[in-house]
Amino acid sequence: MNEEYEALMKTIKSLTKIDLSLYKEAQMKRRLASFCEKKNMDFFALCQALPSNKQLLEECLDRMTINVSSFFRNPERWDVFMKEVIPKLQQKKRLITIWSAACSTGEEAYTLSAIVHHFSLQATILATDLDTAVLEKARRGVYAEEAIHDIPLPFRNRYFAKTREGIVPTDALRKNVTFQQHNLLYDPFPRFFDIIVCRNVMIYFTEQAKEQLYQRFSESLHEGGYFFVGSTEQIFKPSHYRLSSFLPFLYEKEKRL
Repeated sequence: MNEEYEALMKTIKSLTKIDLSLYKEAQMKRRLASFCEKKNMDFFALCQALPSNKQLLEECLDRMTINVSSFFRNPERWDVFMKEVIPKLQQKKRLITIWSAACSTGEEAYTLSAIVHHFSLQATILATDLDTAVLEKARRGVYAEEAIHDIPLPFRNRYFAKTREGIVPTDALRKNVTFQQHNLLYDPFPRFFDIIVCRNVMIYFTEQAKEQLYQRFSESLHEGGYFFVGSTEQIFKPSHYRLSSFLPFLYEKEKRL
């Protein structure tokens, strides 16, 4: 099993540039084993089939990546963000730059766009993900009707509309957001952001990969910028990355003395 998994890792890396050795092995093995069971294959058969079967590769990537998102996910965290961070951004009196990393199907990016609009901030939002299929869904921006219940009332009627297809963000929200494919573990990081949001993703990486990513995220922030992570993703020894703990899920990049 280990030899077959290692061969599968090499094949996936050569085809997609995704290095599975940087993900927690037990979790990734379970996800791929579940995919193989569904396809009535073992790791060896999957390894042999992937190079010549684009559809199978796309399905495999979809199973490997974590695409769970919702508008205003963990609303109490967004309340803190609006009360503590937004006033500091308003003081800057300039264009605010935001990166929604591992944005999945786009709900987080549109949440950020709604917030900056609500507080009359001028902002650009870069939203990135590894998975091209979820990025297409994000660009389309049509969500199930029940998604409306995740959106707080002050934002619901002003920034979202109900259509025959489902819930859609207004054009005002869309124009602030640019969706782009990006591999956190392989691609160069964009730079100079006031806010970086990367939530509920780091828990899937090895400690070594996390350390590298924290360093790179910090380098991508302006001094005094904020790094917003998931509720269970507290950074230990944030000072190693020039970050100070604002709250367990929110960090500020320290200014040089």
